[in-house]
Amino acid sequence: MAGGSNTMIRVAPALLLAAALTACTAPAQSEQPPAPATTTTPAPPNPAEIAANELGLVPVLMYHQITPHPAGEYDQTPAEFRDELERLHREGYRPVTAAQYIAGELDLPAGTHPVVLTFDDSTRSQLTFTDTGEVDPDSAAGILAEFGARYPDFRPVATFYVNNEPFGGDPRALPWLAAHGHEIGAHTAAHAHLASLDADNVQREFVQNVRAVTAAAPEVTVRTMALPLGIYPRDHALAAAGSWDGTSYAFDAVMLVGANPAPAPYGAVDRAAVPRIRSGLGAVPFDSAYWLDWLAANPDQRYTADGDATRISFPRHLATELDARWADRANPY
Repeated sequence: MAGGSNTMIRVAPALLLAAALTACTAPAQSEQPPAPATTTTPAPPNPAEIAANELGLVPVLMYHQITPHPAGEYDQTPAEFRDELERLHREGYRPVTAAQYIAGELDLPAGTHPVVLTFDDSTRSQLTFTDTGEVDPDSAAGILAEFGARYPDFRPVATFYVNNEPFGGDPRALPWLAAHGHEIGAHTAAHAHLASLDADNVQREFVQNVRAVTAAAPEVTVRTMALPLGIYPRDHALAAAGSWDGTSYAFDAVMLVGANPAPAPYGAVDRAAVPRIRSGLGAVPFDSAYWLDWLAANPDQRYTADGDATRISFPRHLATELDARWADRANPY
């Protein structure tokens, strides 16, 4: 028995070694690579089912000061601005810039509506920085950034129409706006009363303004402008294009002051006279509260996206309203 035990003790390591060698030399089992993950983008809904109307009206809202102590009917408190953003989000509006609007670059989810948020005069209430270098959370830009963080489906972009030395002359301001997707538009160098100037000085105001913007933010192309005080130069054409001192300017759109919703970019929009709505809570006639109420009560008049940026959907009876240059994207129903 003792001899048998010794034999077993000697054999067991040999068996283990043989098993280990066999395991090392055995052909590896082929493993099938995992099947690639497939993602399917759902098709946009039938435009008729959501009453899509991409020939409908677009509210272009105009803001000035966002301040705790409003000095006039053009001003709002931070709380009022936040309330208006809440209403816009709740009612399905999604921001686009003025340049995107006029170019027809409206890639929006099905059933939503474009809104253009514009700010005139480039005041510190619209964009300023704290002592630690952060954007003031109660400035217009700060409120928009915070709102977009809370509502990821609400892209927090606006168009800021700036004069020279914008936002108190802070050199960080224009690069910050450009980096965060905002549009920077022209508002003349010195907030000029354009009708009081001769043609040469009108063009000087615009060229100096565009030069100042592109010097501060070289990546920016100034594509739209807003008329200071809503007043055209005597030669209206100079609001859209001109040149001075060897530099030319040409704007895709000229924005008015206070009026009514704008036509769809695919319809009968006058690029040299795009209407805007003064933001307000009933303080002035035909302000944003009035027009948002009206659009809610008349949803067939409002631009409603179909969810497909490659086509323009609208009720068939509106076909004559489509500008011919967009005919290849027409999707009447």
